[in-house]
Amino acid sequence: MPHHLFTILIIFYDKLLIFSFDCSYQGFHRSQVDHYLYTKKAGDGSLIMLVLYVDDMLIAGKDIHALDSLKQSLHGSFDMKDLGDANHILGMRILRNRSKGVLFLSQQEYISKVLQRFNMEGGKTIGVPLPPYLKLSAEDSPTSDDEKAEMAKVPYASAVGSLIYAMVATRPDIAFAVGVVSR
Repeated sequence: MPHHLFTILIIFYDKLLIFSFDCSYQGFHRSQVDHYLYTKKAGDGSLIMLVLYVDDMLIAGKDIHALDSLKQSLHGSFDMKDLGDANHILGMRILRNRSKGVLFLSQQEYISKVLQRFNMEGGKTIGVPLPPYLKLSAEDSPTSDDEKAEMAKVPYASAVGSLIYAMVATRPDIAFAVGVVSR
């Protein structure tokens, strides 16, 4: 690893340790499942969630005063900018219906970009991602030179990786199909 990358990683790790200590000091608990998720009970009993992803942070909760206090405290420790209500994070669009108290995550734009990247915009849609009885075999592979040339244009591992990201984030319904094509 080049020395400058090693230095950057050390600086990032040091900042992460300071951040973790700062969050613990403020009463946040680090998740044992996802180490970049911190939670805390607000004064009104509701939950405050803080998610860290490299240099992005997402703070969510009902208690506006607790959220503002947290932002002021973090701003004192870190060089950060409040961008207001989050509309996008990690390729997901955040949609709210405040009157109903509902939050939606959508990867429609991400999936459209994936389809475009792999030249599949005109693909046929179906209601069920993959019938459970379907088994893929070598006979399903391209046989003609034209089919082989077309498949050579698709970086298969990248396409499957893109599907895995969509599956994990917002589309658990495609898990079986992704499992089959990833073998």
